Amino acid sequence: MTSPTSTPLEDYALLGDTESAALVSAHGSIDWLCFPRFDSPACFAALLGTSDHGRWLLAPSDGRRCARRAYREGGLVLETRFETATGAVTVIDCMPPRDGSPDVVRVVRGEAGRVEMRMELVVRFDYGHIVPWVRRIDGRTVAVGGPDALCLTTPVSVHGEDLRTVATFSVAEGEQVPFDLTWFRSHEPVPAAIEPLAAVDRADRWWRAWAAQLAYQGEWHEAVQRSLCVLKALTYAPTGAVVAAPTTSLPEDLGGERNWDYRFSWLRDATFTLDALLASGFTEEAMAWRDWLLRSVAGDPADLQIMYGVAGERRLPELTLDWLPGYEESAPVRVGNGAWSQFQLDVYGEVLDSLHQARRAGIESDDTAWALQRALLDNLEQVWDEPDEGLWEVRSGRQHFTHSKVMAWVALDRVVSAVERYGLDGPLERWRALRDRIHAEVCTKGYDAERNTFVQHYGGRGLDASLLMLPLVSFLPADDPRIVGTVEAIEAELVVDGFVHRYDLGHTDDGLAGREASFLMCSFWLADCLQLIGRRADARALWERLLDVRNDLGLLAEEYDVGAGRMIGNFPQAFSHVALVNTAGTLSPVHPARERCG
Repeated sequence: MTSPTSTPLEDYALLGDTESAALVSAHGSIDWLCFPRFDSPACFAALLGTSDHGRWLLAPSDGRRCARRAYREGGLVLETRFETATGAVTVIDCMPPRDGSPDVVRVVRGEAGRVEMRMELVVRFDYGHIVPWVRRIDGRTVAVGGPDALCLTTPVSVHGEDLRTVATFSVAEGEQVPFDLTWFRSHEPVPAAIEPLAAVDRADRWWRAWAAQLAYQGEWHEAVQRSLCVLKALTYAPTGAVVAAPTTSLPEDLGGERNWDYRFSWLRDATFTLDALLASGFTEEAMAWRDWLLRSVAGDPADLQIMYGVAGERRLPELTLDWLPGYEESAPVRVGNGAWSQFQLDVYGEVLDSLHQARRAGIESDDTAWALQRALLDNLEQVWDEPDEGLWEVRSGRQHFTHSKVMAWVALDRVVSAVERYGLDGPLERWRALRDRIHAEVCTKGYDAERNTFVQHYGGRGLDASLLMLPLVSFLPADDPRIVGTVEAIEAELVVDGFVHRYDLGHTDDGLAGREASFLMCSFWLADCLQLIGRRADARALWERLLDVRNDLGLLAEEYDVGAGRMIGNFPQAFSHVALVNTAGTLSPVHPARERCG
């Protein structure tokens, strides 16, 4: 094998069909693709290894990087322009909405002169582990390995070379050369070929029609639209679930072990995802997400998990793939996520807050949904005072995390509001009493009066960026001196080079080796808080720094390493884009922040 090299995340674009996703580099190589679902084994895994682990290259033979690229307005039809000494071409990439089998369509369009092109298809099923059997069927190239199969259809003559399918061809101005890659189950017949040019047009129309629903018309329309497009692409359309990211094991610490599989749906994403969708006019997506949430958490409330698979699967066992060297040799590469079995108290608040926001937005519910919420409250009353692993899923043991207790308060506050405001039935006085008890406890045990700041967990002195959530969920008013003190303390201790870290590893043992970079979602939270406490110029300055971190296509990863000047962590990250949409609302006078209670 060739030596591992990793393309910077900024160089990648996202393709998606609302059931799966791919990443294509500025060099024209699709280095990550999972079919048929987000969490299926990858057939292109070069992102976590080398080209020998699977990729699909389509670019000029001279190997140069693209001159420029952009999505067509409103969607994920990507146009990448290459300029060479002999001419120019545009490569059009998309994953059209499914009408049967899933496809990736690529079209080379000649723009000027004549350009020599190279196509190199390296299929490796099961995350680069299975070298398929490749053969020709009716003029099409078919790769079969285990349960999976891919079929390449193109008018270009292809041939085998070192376990790869390759082609060299030239494209002149005005010419178009199409390619279509179709996934199907290996025991089924090869699907009928589609018309690639028509598929591109269909994808373009579909995305434009979807984007036209956007209600936000503020100053940052382009950034908000792009982030909502990412959220739409990360939505698993058959169920309404939203995956945290389309990738696994992109490291939070380059060369380290902080590598996690994010191709699942976390309940804590619910509140802010729903806010972003509802405030932006996408009620249908919000309803689908709400319904997925209700189905997934149905059952014994004691079995509530922090995360589920895209169809509501509960067991997500964590495995390591030893044959993959990892992005920037960051090992191990993991699939599945062991955090599914953790106890995280905050999810009660996030689930009940999300259902509260849906109710306030007029999304109809029924008696069954309210019965589920009451059952969750019954269980919360039994467990709220237990320690947990917390928002950040630490692997160093349970603590009484302040944020977790605040979210328990949120759960009670929202159901109290449901009874008071909507006439739903429930033990109102009991819920009020427990809500007030938790509030008083947090203000005593989770607050350091000497330093005038809330702290990460009871009895500790360390800070945590999750404390920025306290005013955002209306635990205390933003102008409360304790909130102002907390914001200022986080600025002093957790802001490094202009961005926010989740916590200080010098004061927090999270059970893992290595370090972390700044966490983009937390930096958006700080911008929200600065705006809410009246420091609007500081909020705007941080917001603009965050916008500058996006790549040329408006995409964000989970974290940003200021020293290295690059994004790290899984990419693109749904929560980073959710936070962008919601912060645009906080900062925009024409799109005010959503009231979160009452």
